[in-house]
Amino acid sequence: MKSKNLKHILVSALLLCSLPGYAHKTTPEWIRNAVFYDIYPSSFMDSDGNGIGDIPGIISKLDYVKSLGVDAIWMNPIFESGWFDGGYDIKDYFKVDPRFGSNADVKRLVEEAHKRGLKVCLDLVPGHSSNQAEWFIKSATEGPDGRYADYYIFSDVISAKDSADIIKRRALEDPDNSKLGPWVPTEEAKTGKPLNGKYRGNFYLKNYYPCQPALNFGYANPDPSKPWQQPVNAPGPKAVRRELKNIMAYWFDLGVDGFRVDMAASLVKNDKDKKETMKLWKEMREWIDREYPGKVLISEWGVPEQALPAGFDVDFLLIHRSPGFKQLTRGSVKDKSVGEDAYFVKNGKGGIDKFIEEYGKKYSDTRDFGYISLFSANHDINRLNSEGRDTPDQIKTFMTFLLTTPCVPFIHYGDEIMMRNVKGLPSVEGSREERSGTRTPMQWDNSPSAGFSSASPKNLYLPIFTDNGKLTVATQDKDPNSVLNFVRELIKVRHEHPALANDGDWQTLSDINNPYPWIYSRNNGKDTYVIALNPGEKKAEAIVEIPAAKSLQPILVNGKATTYITKKGIRIKLAGISSAIFKINK
Repeated sequence: MKSKNLKHILVSALLLCSLPGYAHKTTPEWIRNAVFYDIYPSSFMDSDGNGIGDIPGIISKLDYVKSLGVDAIWMNPIFESGWFDGGYDIKDYFKVDPRFGSNADVKRLVEEAHKRGLKVCLDLVPGHSSNQAEWFIKSATEGPDGRYADYYIFSDVISAKDSADIIKRRALEDPDNSKLGPWVPTEEAKTGKPLNGKYRGNFYLKNYYPCQPALNFGYANPDPSKPWQQPVNAPGPKAVRRELKNIMAYWFDLGVDGFRVDMAASLVKNDKDKKETMKLWKEMREWIDREYPGKVLISEWGVPEQALPAGFDVDFLLIHRSPGFKQLTRGSVKDKSVGEDAYFVKNGKGGIDKFIEEYGKKYSDTRDFGYISLFSANHDINRLNSEGRDTPDQIKTFMTFLLTTPCVPFIHYGDEIMMRNVKGLPSVEGSREERSGTRTPMQWDNSPSAGFSSASPKNLYLPIFTDNGKLTVATQDKDPNSVLNFVRELIKVRHEHPALANDGDWQTLSDINNPYPWIYSRNNGKDTYVIALNPGEKKAEAIVEIPAAKSLQPILVNGKATTYITKKGIRIKLAGISSAIFKINK
């Protein structure tokens, strides 16, 4: 990209990010400065010694979660599941899976979390159920007048290409393959009960994996020649919407504070511009605000300019949909690993231009409606400590970025103690090898099973890798220079300085053509802070103009950083792999 264009991008980003912003009028105030901690329930804490985490185990570790300084917990699905896709194939939306405990345990978790000032959000999967769900079994076997007949989408006829994809999937013996065709033969559904040859249709539409039949929210532009394409206001889609409200109401009544919504944009089919899907969520938002005010909706949508006006309070910026976020964390690699040209690796070959351009526009376009979320990792995305990022200073530098950027940060459990993303692990419950490494058990201490379980290491949900006890809570808690204690301090700084909150102004000050170091400011109209990042292993410096600044007061430094007042501005020098937060004194 030419320098002139880069300059234009930078100026545009500065202007866009300086506009006044207000969250969605019904967004709770606490979201303004919230930091979330995300927990994969099977891997956090095992209370009964079976090698799998559970809700009582999470309750037992709430004091630790509180010690981080975070404001809320998001848990991956805890509902009764077929366990083909890590809990995202739900059999019963109203029942906790027995492996995790009971519905009463959820109520107790919420109560104990609230005592500690923590919010609790569950994971909602509205686009599909398991094909073992009673809803699906009844829908597949009942006649056209049955209650559940049109809860799903069935057809007797599919295209030649779809038929060929089914044959190919069978030949590959790969039921995991989500990319081969949208239709699945109903007779192949592993419902756990005989269908006796009586089907609602010969094929059903899947939403992701073949075992995940799409719930019927209707079609935005139904084709009259295809009777399975029902309009959004048909009886079946309307009934499914009522069920969605019933599900949320049940858990709201138990005290949960909100939901992260899986594949939130996937509900209405043939909805290219997502207008009908947006209408659906606006309906849900209006209902929630009327019946359950103060509850939070977080979307896995990846297009905040659609999701936030539709009524979500927060939308995840997804790496596969965000060239900018990918530029920072993954570089140009095609998979979920870390490439050598990612900005946050030590060889200094990365860039920031795509992120500044993309994020600047998305942030300014949506800040009147809600918040964008960035994350350290999650159950699908490699941990921070993976190839290319494997030292404490590197993790601290990324965390400085995450916790000083205008977003709702999500910290993946264990990233605060630098847990490793291990390759070559077995696929467990649909994790596939590439996702197993980010779902390993939490490492509490250096005992044989890392304090996660009383079970032997061979019986754990996935293996542990503590690096001789270094990557554990017990070790890092005692080390004032550990990643754990640095993250705690970062969160404290974020909360104590309102200009670093989720909706303060954000401006890049350094030269976008020379991204090492990257220097940006945060401002709330009263105080201004400067953040300097150098994830490269070589020392770096830049001169930035900060009008009326007399000095920069260090607030939190990782590595080594120095500042000098010059005639041209303020010179900021950073050692290799360093970061710093300064407050401007005027």
